[in-house]
Amino acid sequence: MSEAVPEETLLVWRSLLYVPANNQRFIDKAHTRGADAIILDLEDSVPAAERDRARSMLAESAAISSQAGSDVVVRINRPDAEVISDLDATVIAGVDALMLPKVDDAAHVLALADAVEKLESERGLTPGGIRFVVMVESPAALFKADEIASAHPRNTAAFLGGEDFATAAGIVPDPETLFLPKLMTMFAARAAGITPLGMLGTVADYQDLDAVRGIIKRSRKFGFEGASCIHPSVVPLLNEEMAPSMAEVDQAQRIVEAYAAAEKEGLGAITVDGMMIDVPVAVRAEALLKRYAAIQARDA
Repeated sequence: MSEAVPEETLLVWRSLLYVPANNQRFIDKAHTRGADAIILDLEDSVPAAERDRARSMLAESAAISSQAGSDVVVRINRPDAEVISDLDATVIAGVDALMLPKVDDAAHVLALADAVEKLESERGLTPGGIRFVVMVESPAALFKADEIASAHPRNTAAFLGGEDFATAAGIVPDPETLFLPKLMTMFAARAAGITPLGMLGTVADYQDLDAVRGIIKRSRKFGFEGASCIHPSVVPLLNEEMAPSMAEVDQAQRIVEAYAAAEKEGLGAITVDGMMIDVPVAVRAEALLKRYAAIQARDA
């Protein structure tokens, strides 16, 4: 088993832009959109008859997509018959992570991790260098979300695939019906120490950018740190709203400094800006400042 990636190297993914891996025009423009990560999709957005061509393009597509600093994620297919071909094409230099759709359980993740590890070894790639983004997309998987999220050190993020989950659950996919399963997946990611991705709403109507901004703000409030999108107009909103505001950063800095001074005086609780500050609040402020620093480093 590959060693865990140190926490300080975890990637900042506020925005992940889907691009069909067979669409050269979209691939050529993707790096100009400002997304933290570009998802080269081999699954739902690519017709089965086009997938071999998309695979043959991947090395060049990854190089094009990463030229402005975006990380490259490839969403592979679920059926075993296609996984072999997908892994052969995607376990290459230039691919940072694989997105694993319709994960059933921890065994599914472990089997893919073993296959990737062998290919990395055969191809002289950094052991454990290709990470996993796990997708929960069925009621059965939702009840195993904790074991899925913590299945392997390659796991770096998790989220609920809303449309497939709704189909499997027999529900209408909307903010109300998907609220609970999205939160459950978010908590599973938090418990596993990986990044929770997703939005508490739909961005199907991405032309209403004010509504999209509101959805993103609400999602961050509930603990999500980034989300995928299918239209580039959503990318700048995700980058802005999935990051701490300067007001939040300034307040967090005051809290951390004041609490550090209070600890030296033997105090366990103080007041900052009219708010009581104790250990959980100070820890939360420290986490916010670390995330802000990571975002600043990425954007530099």
